[in-house]
This record gives sequence, structure tokens and C-alpha cells, in this order.
Amino acid sequence: MGAANRNRRVQKELQDILKDTTSGISITPPNQSSSTTPQFDDLTHFHGHFLGPPDTPYERGNYSVDITLAPEYPFKPPRMKFITKIWHPNVSSQTGAICLDTLGTAWSPVLTLKSALISLQSLLSSPEPKDPQDAEVAAMLLSRPEQFNHIARDWAVRFAGAPLPPPGSAKSGAGSSGGLDEVGLREREKVEARERKKSEREARERAYRGFNKAMIDRFVEMGFTVERVVAAFEDVGIDRAGGEEYELEEEYMGDVTARLFDEM
Repeated sequence: MGAANRNRRVQKELQDILKDTTSGISITPPNQSSSTTPQFDDLTHFHGHFLGPPDTPYERGNYSVDITLAPEYPFKPPRMKFITKIWHPNVSSQTGAICLDTLGTAWSPVLTLKSALISLQSLLSSPEPKDPQDAEVAAMLLSRPEQFNHIARDWAVRFAGAPLPPPGSAKSGAGSSGGLDEVGLREREKVEARERKKSEREARERAYRGFNKAMIDRFVEMGFTVERVVAAFEDVGIDRAGGEEYELEEEYMGDVTARLFDEM
């Protein structure tokens, strides 16, 4: 399909979504809110929006999805990931990555952006914990479904703007206070602690900039910061070697040490 034909098809798909007033699906340019009339200057990058479906922990939450189209679209599926944080077994709670057949092996050129967004909305009603994107969330849904509902609803309220559940609502897993009960609060604290630890670990890994941790730490143990050692490695031109550990030649050891002591 030529670029002109592809653009005509994408424009038609966008208009189809904009004219639809029943599905609750909308689409905007990435730098524009859904409350204004969309101006689509870039036909390869969008944000999709939809409401969480009823009778789920996500009910009445406002969810946004980042959408990018490859040049081969519609013969290749759109790339989608959640912008809004969501507690769901088929969506990464960290990155928003999605596990959905429609966006992978089950994609067909007859499908559209609208059908893909509707499939995502339906996924919130029908999670597939045995084919997860987030194993931790899937394990909770399978083994502790009430706690899963607590966390999923809490995240819908906190991140998707869903209304607080009514007092004593069994559907949302809320207690008599209208929020999380003691079990749900403990579970949320555990989840948040795990998220903090993971974020801290990822930040530490980023600080090493691809160098082997053990090699950097040999110099850190001499009293230098990770950032300073990494900068010295980069200045001297040490090979990252794909993050694998190896013995530095004596000349390189001397150059790194001299750099750290500002002797070069």
C-alpha cells in the first residue's frame, strides 16, 4: 500500500472514531487533550482514550493509550501501550506494555484503530491471567482475587480518575469506609514498596550505563561515586563488552585511576 493510500485509510479510520458517539472511544494527537477538536498533522502517532467498562474494578476510569503506526500499517498492527497506570494481568504495571493477540499474531489488515481500542477496552472486562504480561498481577488475580480487586480499583481511582466506590461496595472490594480496608491497604503498601525497590534497582542499573557492575564497583570501593567511575571509564574509552565482566589491561587500569585522581 502506497503512502497516499495508507494516509487516506488512516484519515478514514480517525473520522470513524470521531463520529462514533456510542462506544466511548476517542482519539487525539499526542499533544492535544480529548476536550478540543483534534488536528491530526502526524498520521503515525496518536493517543487513544476510553472509559473503564462497567462491573469491573476499572469502571468509569479514564484510560489513555499511546499509539504508533509503522510504515507497513495496516499490514502490521499498531503499537500500543497504556499511558495510564493500570493493575491488570495483561498490562505491565511498570511500562504499560500490553499482551493482546489482536495487537500481535491475530492482527489482520481488515482490523482498524477503532477495533483495536475496543479490544483493549474489552480486555479490561476479560483478563487472561494464564497468558500474562505482568506475572505478579496475574498471580494475585489467580490466588487472591479479592486483593486483586482492591488494588485494581485503588489504581483506577488514583491514576484513572475513577470515582471512589460507594460505602460497602462488594463490587469494588471496598470496606465500610468507601476506600480500601485493612487488607487492601497492606497489599497496596506491599505493591508500592516493590515498585519503589524496582525503580531504585533500575535507576542503579542506568547509572552504570552498560558497564559491568563488578568492574565499576572495584573503583567505587576505593571511595569514588558510581557516576565518577563511569565518567572515567567513558573518558578512557573502556569497552562495555555488552555488560560482561573482564580483566582490564594494566594500562587501562592506570588510565582510569589517573582520571579518577585527576592526574590526566
